[in-house]
Amino acid sequence: MGEFEVHRVRFFGLVPAGVRCLAWQPRGDRLGLARTDGTVEVYNFAANYFQEKVIPGHEARSVEALCWAGERLFGAGLSGEITEYDLAGLCVACSVDGCGGPIWSMAVNSSGTQLAIGCDDGSVKLFQVVPGGIQFEQNLDRRKGRILCLSWHPLETHIAAGSIDSFRVLDVCSGQTVQRIMVNYHVKKVKQECIVWSIAFLSSGTVVTSDSFGRVQFWDWEQGTLLDSHTVSSSAILSLAVSEKEDSIIVGTSAGATYQFQLLPVKLSSQEKRWIRTKPFHYHTHDVRAVAHSSTALISGGLDAQLVIRPLMEKMQDKGYEAALRKFTFPHRRLVSCAREARLLLFQFSQHLELWRLGSTNGTGKDGDVLPLSSMPEHLVQLKSKGPEHIYCSCVSPCGSWVAYATASRFHLYRVHYEDDSVRIEKIPKVSKLLLPAYQLQFSSDSSSLFIASARGSVHVVLLLEPGGCRHLHTLQPPSGSPEAVYLLALSADGRWLAAVSGDWAIHIYKLKRLKHHCTVPMYSCAVTAVAIHPITNNLVIAYSDQQLFEFSIPEKQYTDWSRMVQKSGLHKVWLERDSPITHITFNPKNPSHILLHDTYMFCIIDKSLPLPDNSALLMNQCILKQLPESARQQQLHAFKICKKFQPLLFADLLDEKCLVMVERPIMDIKTQLPLPTQQKKFGT
Repeated sequence: MGEFEVHRVRFFGLVPAGVRCLAWQPRGDRLGLARTDGTVEVYNFAANYFQEKVIPGHEARSVEALCWAGERLFGAGLSGEITEYDLAGLCVACSVDGCGGPIWSMAVNSSGTQLAIGCDDGSVKLFQVVPGGIQFEQNLDRRKGRILCLSWHPLETHIAAGSIDSFRVLDVCSGQTVQRIMVNYHVKKVKQECIVWSIAFLSSGTVVTSDSFGRVQFWDWEQGTLLDSHTVSSSAILSLAVSEKEDSIIVGTSAGATYQFQLLPVKLSSQEKRWIRTKPFHYHTHDVRAVAHSSTALISGGLDAQLVIRPLMEKMQDKGYEAALRKFTFPHRRLVSCAREARLLLFQFSQHLELWRLGSTNGTGKDGDVLPLSSMPEHLVQLKSKGPEHIYCSCVSPCGSWVAYATASRFHLYRVHYEDDSVRIEKIPKVSKLLLPAYQLQFSSDSSSLFIASARGSVHVVLLLEPGGCRHLHTLQPPSGSPEAVYLLALSADGRWLAAVSGDWAIHIYKLKRLKHHCTVPMYSCAVTAVAIHPITNNLVIAYSDQQLFEFSIPEKQYTDWSRMVQKSGLHKVWLERDSPITHITFNPKNPSHILLHDTYMFCIIDKSLPLPDNSALLMNQCILKQLPESARQQQLHAFKICKKFQPLLFADLLDEKCLVMVERPIMDIKTQLPLPTQQKKFGT
């Protein structure tokens, strides 16, 4: 693997926002997720759970509810607006005022043609989903008390609406309340109000509620009677979701636990069935504010920022990789950029950037030694983004003299001046608005140009001028056009080639000297997670969400012999069963056969000069390999050199041929910055 001096960076203070709501798209195998800071994400379960879309948040746009209407994603929140998201352009498509104050809940009917919203003023309003937006259709019966949860009957004839101490059933045609049930009518001397946090309307006519008393209750809405009640927890049950076949329910509590209920026969071979609490899970440390139920898994999201996917064993044909528990905390995109020449790191937060200079050492030692620092890491600059919009993307030039970032409506370019022990920032005025929207930024290796990934498959080329300025040079576009935004860029070290990856997973190669399209990489069936161009061979290395690796020769417009050999022989089973996608690829010019890449839980060097491991070989950590005797190590000699010492790994790059930088964000550091979870009594206290 070789020896490197490693800068182990742990001062990136990222705290991911908690999960506020989830929306499962049954026919598309996609999950919509909204965070407490307004960020909306889309995970593609068919593409190995890859986070394929991210729409950054907005300080004035909270998202309290999220739902799919066919292929279209809608959100609503306390701003009182219903928002449709443009998943191709990664932005807000349109917003409509709900005219009822803050919106606490939203639900779509089973055909995806109508949206119901629950408002702060106690009203339930219907909107029709039409091409290009939504239209107000009807006001249903308004009563006192905010509407905290909604659910349509599968036949679309009635809507159940949960509030404080009660829930109502409304007739969609007449708009009138046909039943109102007090959830505590059977409990004597209740002094504390009961909040109905979540509700589900089953096709049998049963209404399922979860409340702040820790109960899951089943109601006959026509008779207004309680059919069954389960006290699940001493803490509130905040979320509830039902499977498509209505034979399983998942609930999430404020204590971080999730529970499954199943509709099971009372006796063996009996026709009579009852809802039975079957499985408790405790994967979260904080409130589980959102749950979803796919056909094969229970999905939960908590304020601890974790998305947990727990496959149902009884639904799994294969008990191996597909049945594994999955946890996602960090984004599947880079939030760190590196200025190799200047040895600087730029950290991206939601509304500011931090520029740091790495520390240095004069010490030497053997493998595993921690060397004393001769100069400490230095926080040079903090750039705050004005306005409520969150930052989409950012980058620092290799020389460290340029910093750029973009929000939804603004693009900022700065010149950084280093004067003795001080740093001065100069904002470049009159930057062209033609450069927006910007989803990914990449400086050229000589810091003379900036490439901006934009909408509809386009890439803007900007020339950087001395002593400070810029000029829009050209806009690169794919020959056949594309409705999708570009989300990944890769630039060759000699400045001749640019690779751009758009949301439809197409990879276009451009010849920069002529500013023309060169070729398109053959389409593959999975999302692209990382790309990079080799500095010597100009081969494009591509990592896909199913963990496959390809190498494409840009000059020859075809896959390389090594790439064909990899596809013929196949990668190791353990490698293919990893959950975390490759997020960065780089190279060591002094070792042209080496490919350096990483995901959240491992750093790997692939040596193309060595044979690939077969499934009988051990794909082991280098730390374990070093403990084996020399003869055993020779038997394990293969192309994949893996290091799992640095976790969770948000960024890794090569500063020079013998120096690496690794940016970690330990989970415990994040938990210390989260609010305290619900207090629970301990035995003996």
